[in-house]
Amino acid sequence: MEHETRVAFVGNGNLEELFVERPRGSNIAGNIYKGRVMRVLPGMEAAFVDIGLEQAAFIYVADVVNHYQEFEHLMLLLPEEDENSLTGLAREKRPPCLDQGLMIEDLLHEGQEIVAQVSKAPIGNKGARITTRVSLPGRFLVLMPTTDHVGVSRRIEDEDERRRLKETLTGLRPENYGVIARTVSEGVNGEKLAKEMNFLVSLWLDIQKKATNAPAPSLLHKELNVTLRAVRDLFTHEVDKLVIDSRWGYEEIMNFLDIFLPRLKTSVELYEDSEPIFDVYNLESEISRALNKKVWLKSGAYIVIEHTEALVAIDVNTGRFVGKQNLEETILKTNLEAVKEIAYQIRLRDIGGLIIIDFIDMEKKSNRERVFNTLKEALKKDRSKTHVLPMSELGLVEMTRKRTRETLNRMLCEPCFYCEGKGYLKSRRTVCYNIYRDMRREPAEMLAPCITLKLHPEIAELLLGEESWVIDSLETAMKKKIIVRPDPHFHLEQYDMYEMHKNCLDRRD
Repeated sequence: MEHETRVAFVGNGNLEELFVERPRGSNIAGNIYKGRVMRVLPGMEAAFVDIGLEQAAFIYVADVVNHYQEFEHLMLLLPEEDENSLTGLAREKRPPCLDQGLMIEDLLHEGQEIVAQVSKAPIGNKGARITTRVSLPGRFLVLMPTTDHVGVSRRIEDEDERRRLKETLTGLRPENYGVIARTVSEGVNGEKLAKEMNFLVSLWLDIQKKATNAPAPSLLHKELNVTLRAVRDLFTHEVDKLVIDSRWGYEEIMNFLDIFLPRLKTSVELYEDSEPIFDVYNLESEISRALNKKVWLKSGAYIVIEHTEALVAIDVNTGRFVGKQNLEETILKTNLEAVKEIAYQIRLRDIGGLIIIDFIDMEKKSNRERVFNTLKEALKKDRSKTHVLPMSELGLVEMTRKRTRETLNRMLCEPCFYCEGKGYLKSRRTVCYNIYRDMRREPAEMLAPCITLKLHPEIAELLLGEESWVIDSLETAMKKKIIVRPDPHFHLEQYDMYEMHKNCLDRRD
């Protein structure tokens, strides 16, 4: 669809990850900006930076790794002796690294111009988080031009391969540049790695050159759109095929693969049938399920996922599941089944930050350890970094998951205009009793013989039925006739009362 792109990652027939991008959305993680420091907050060890968005971005002292004393004089150039050798950059032309322990006011000052990358997109009322620890992801490598480090993805477990990659990258990288070998770099030869290294270094140099002349604030580099990010990050030889229903998107992918991954072009398929592609793969129901607060398990148990301001709470309940043996065995089976669904929902909904999981209490320590280890194993599939603490005696597990963008729930939903995001409405009886109290407060100088009460039909039905004493009591106390007028356009909690000077009608208008 023109105004929305959805990318679904499907494994064994199940929706495992969903990425949604809209042109007017806030998917700016990875973008690099030239910004201007608006305000330095020593008490928070942070600063606000104008990068051209509606909300100011913020940067913590730990994310200020390079100090640009005079930004106007900063410019990285290729060595004069060899303009084509991007790995021969001179050490003295790199920005100096900061000493540890400096305060935010030592590093930044109001009005200063800096180059920074968005590490976390704006979420809710919070502005974007930025960092000068720039990282440029490629297919096989991640270049970190402001960090002196060589690393290998922890998902590459073979020690000989890890050693080969580290030695290869150490020889390829420019001095003081950092680089990380991504998981898909396993088995890739040095020639391909060198080619991508040169491309990423060239990209960084172009960004730096733009920064010298660009005004602040301005966008220097835009991260790939969601389609190409999916191709870069998810499309591996383990993926059977990539199916896309957009002719323009198909051509964009094929051009991208022409440059970086020509061998995978045969795995791309253009879908042109009339039935929506997500319906063909039965994905819409899974997406709807991922927006529900309650998620049912096959056994009849269920989990409840609650988003709060500070954290996400996940509660496990036995529901309709009664088990076949003893209580401890029933609880263990429920918790183990819930673990897999919880790990799946966290990944699918892209839940980040602090997460508290309330498992059903288990008496045996061995069972608690089994559930905890199963959770850690299930989270290994997650590409986002997680940290899990051992289960407490109360059955609580505290964990964190790296958050870089809004959750699926925030992306696709908005607060209910009825309850304003509370998740609750006043009960019908509560509304009836509020009406009673409000009408008793009406001034005695109301001279009309009748009062019309306009309200939601369901409240009207209750007042004329089970709670008819409310009207009887009011008519006796006020010595007036009360006419109930239902209006389907009224909010459940809304009601109006006004005098009626004409002849009184029946109680229901």
